Amino acid sequence: MNETTEILKVDEAGRVRTPREKQEEVLDGFERSGMTGMQFAKHIGVKYPTLMNWVQRRRRERKESAGTGGPRWLEAVLDTPRGAGEGVVVEIPGGLRLIVKESGQAKTAGELLRVLGFGQPC
Repeated sequence: MNETTEILKVDEAGRVRTPREKQEEVLDGFERSGMTGMQFAKHIGVKYPTLMNWVQRRRRERKESAGTGGPRWLEAVLDTPRGAGEGVVVEIPGGLRLIVKESGQAKTAGELLRVLGFGQPC
């Protein structure tokens, strides 16, 4: 059996300081495990709140990195195109143009925009 010994640092309060690389390995294992957070924390010998802090930080970092480069705000300009009658025209990059003529279509248009990554529900 091949065992490895790892020395971990402890802070002044006696808490074990797990290196970031090790945290990432643990989080990868958690995502693959199919276990609940409580089960996985117990399985690897980490306190549940510690594991959840790592999970939340990872989610926040992924969300922040995914949000860069894309639109953060969506500008809506009310306009009545020729021949379209009353309605709201929504134009987004890439040439997509939505014309919403009835109030019932607004929800569908909003869902479509969310699926395409333009905006989030209020």
